[in-house]
Amino acid sequence: MEGARLSLNDLACRRGDRVLFRGLSFELNEGEALQVVGPNGTGKSSLLRIVGGLLRPFAGTVDMQGSAGLVDERPALEEHLPLGRALDFWARIDAPAPPAPDLGLDSLLDVPVRFLSTGQRKRAALARLTRQQAPVWLLDEPLNGLDVQAARACEALVADHCAAGGLALIASHQPFAAPGLKQIDLMDYAS
Repeated sequence: MEGARLSLNDLACRRGDRVLFRGLSFELNEGEALQVVGPNGTGKSSLLRIVGGLLRPFAGTVDMQGSAGLVDERPALEEHLPLGRALDFWARIDAPAPPAPDLGLDSLLDVPVRFLSTGQRKRAALARLTRQQAPVWLLDEPLNGLDVQAARACEALVADHCAAGGLALIASHQPFAAPGLKQIDLMDYAS
């Protein structure tokens, strides 16, 4: 994961006729994590989608070295497949990777994705993310739906990822614990 880098320069986001934020600039290098905080509707999710290339910025630029993996409220797993088959589908597409960390999913591999709880879906999405070997992690409200034990496991995954040379951009209004975690309040860039 060497060389992971993310740089935003004078970024602005508009949704409809409303500019959510403008003038956002920061840089993250390998081993670093940044939490973007702010109330609902300030553009945290939009920011991650812009960084991931799913939305165009209203202004400014995003420069990223390394591929990105996104975890948001949509786990990108086929709803009608059992979880194990849904994860296997992505394992054939994503780069060969070591097994996913233990996120308590073994007993759920035969359960269709549509029957999983919010927290189980989030853990499945995290398992897929770890197998992607993407150096840049984009995590949108990663602790939503997780119990205390799963939330600590998520924080540990981020810490391990950064320690291995990756970087993480975390959009969340919830407290998140990671070594050296920086924080930006998106309200400071509201229009």
